[in-house]
Amino acid sequence: MSRIGRMPIEVPKGVDVKIEGSLVTVKGQKATLSCTLPEGISVAMEGSIISVKRANDENHVRALHGLYRMLISNMVTGVVKGFEKRLELSGVGYRASKQGNKLSLQVGYSHPVVFDPPAGIEFRVEGQEKVIVSGADKQLVGRVAASVKFSKAIEPYKLKGIKYAGEIVKKKAGKAAKAAGAGAK
Repeated sequence: MSRIGRMPIEVPKGVDVKIEGSLVTVKGQKATLSCTLPEGISVAMEGSIISVKRANDENHVRALHGLYRMLISNMVTGVVKGFEKRLELSGVGYRASKQGNKLSLQVGYSHPVVFDPPAGIEFRVEGQEKVIVSGADKQLVGRVAASVKFSKAIEPYKLKGIKYAGEIVKKKAGKAAKAAGAGAK
């Protein structure tokens, strides 16, 4: 049995969980999220505890057991606390700003790169070089943060671009370092 899949999910006060066949809906103060369960996975709620069970021990059902337990757990966490991803801009002239609810980035192109957030996502800018992507849906927050990051991915020679906060990017030596090493023999 999956160690992740058999762990119970505690539902905090103020969160409403509805299970209708294969559709699980979680409603809280931040948002309403829903998930459709595949065949072979079932959910039961006893009091304020949700348990995810599987019908059999086939490989594809076993693989989905822990996955759907975590998806439901992330929905419960998302409607209560929410999720966020932090991004950092590094480079001369690289800056971020908000225009209404849109995010505008100056990242070395001749024009600003503008992101219009999908429903449920909010952009915040701290200073001019820190961007916070937040929302209730963990998958959507990660997807939007990745699309912002890859609008100007960090390059390894001058370390200019957008990276996740805390991400370590190893700087590569340029051509000059290679040429100097070749002439030393």
